[in-house]
Amino acid sequence: MTETLATATTHAARAHARAQAGTVTDAMPIVPASSWPAPPSGRAASMTWAETVPGGRYTSKVLARGTRLRLRDVHGTACANILLFRADAPHERLNVADTVKVPWQAYLGVGHPLLSDQGRVLATIVADTSGRHDALCGTTHVAGNTAKYGEGSLHSSSPAGRELFTVAAAKHNLQSRDLPPSLSFFHGVRVEEDGSLVSTGNAGPGAVVDLLIHLPVIALIANTAHPLDPNPEFTTGSLEVLAWRAPGELNSLPNTDPEYQRAVLNTDDAWAAATSETEIRR
Repeated sequence: MTETLATATTHAARAHARAQAGTVTDAMPIVPASSWPAPPSGRAASMTWAETVPGGRYTSKVLARGTRLRLRDVHGTACANILLFRADAPHERLNVADTVKVPWQAYLGVGHPLLSDQGRVLATIVADTSGRHDALCGTTHVAGNTAKYGEGSLHSSSPAGRELFTVAAAKHNLQSRDLPPSLSFFHGVRVEEDGSLVSTGNAGPGAVVDLLIHLPVIALIANTAHPLDPNPEFTTGSLEVLAWRAPGELNSLPNTDPEYQRAVLNTDDAWAAATSETEIRR
């Protein structure tokens, strides 16, 4: 009742809103990112993204080529479902099948490329203290979460990844039909001898994965329970998302496999063509 009275008139509502200026919560981006209280060593000035994403929520950002994106499982119960779209040509997007097939490896780790459907590297995993990831199951949907948790809609206490991705995508003029299968970090899956998929859970609090961005991308992140999470309760914890400019790291990539090197050449060739066209138009 007190708050209703405090916002009962336009003047009162404005005063109430302005009184919130400077308030910082755990579920909001920090702007500017350089004011993040604990930036990576020496990276404060180059920070471009700093945010904590609670369980059951989503975030998105356009990231430049040469950006280093760090995801951290704060409490050991996060599951970062991620999609990448090429920002300057969104029809080119993460292709999970090629991300597994081209490197001859279904399990994600340092040096693993996140490939587009055009054979280009959207990002490379350059650091990983978790080792618990999944490129096989995709994310959750309403029916699955409803059957498991009792609800799965966007504004429920256990929203499905597909619902979260749909809203995140809409903010970048993308529709649900544009959403391909996603990758997930911090909740592992292994394939048994009989072909069954088994959850290996999380690595614990503080685990980190770093991605180096090769092309400008739209990054969509949905922090929600993995489809094979054995917990019957929705307990997904917070995910920390940090990013900073690190273009020089593109010159020292952690993979010498010929398939990876070819994909990098394809990527650099496309980027050179795109930037040359921009210069011509100027």
